[in-house]
Amino acid sequence: MEILKGIEMLQLNFEGNVIHPILIRDEETAVLIDTGFPGQYDDLRRALEKLGMPISQLKAVILTHQDVDHIGCLPEILQDCGSQVKIYAHELDKPYIEGQLPLLKDGHLEHLPKGRVDETVTDGQELPFCGGIRVIHTPGHTPGHISLYLKQSKTLIAGDSMYSVDGMLGGIHEPTTLDIEIARLSLKKFTELDITSVFCYHGGLSHRNVNEQISGLTQEL
Repeated sequence: MEILKGIEMLQLNFEGNVIHPILIRDEETAVLIDTGFPGQYDDLRRALEKLGMPISQLKAVILTHQDVDHIGCLPEILQDCGSQVKIYAHELDKPYIEGQLPLLKDGHLEHLPKGRVDETVTDGQELPFCGGIRVIHTPGHTPGHISLYLKQSKTLIAGDSMYSVDGMLGGIHEPTTLDIEIARLSLKKFTELDITSVFCYHGGLSHRNVNEQISGLTQEL
């Protein structure tokens, strides 16, 4: 469903876990943020097709981090899209995504997904897609976790740096966060931004006084 112009929030259900990959697009480019669980490729493909977006037309995939529910469909995307799609991730999570190291939280699983990372991103970097996508390094959930700020729409794609419940931001999900203190410092980075909408991978959209919500969360830390 299109929440803001050029921003589509997907809703995929995997064994009771509802997740929200994001599609960003304009006349020139289509960018997918995160890819879902292993085994969800058909669901992902169908969800994109319902939006009039064949998966073969993706130009870029940005991975917010290495967790299996975010990189799960990467192998199939690479198989179908080949060299035409470029994969972006932070350098600290790259070796896990590429399979050089076992995933920090999911390394015990069999048949772990893996795939190439074409370009690593850094804090403050601006990716030249859809009016500009600013990379914010927000470690804590994983070492290489990133969030994304879309300047034109003042939208934050938070990945797993925050979660939301019924439109309200819940802050850090401590059970799945590797370093709570670093994650708290990362959350404070959002107070420097003018944000009108937040997309959380778990919980979806929050757009009610989000600057105030984030300020309140950081004051509690």
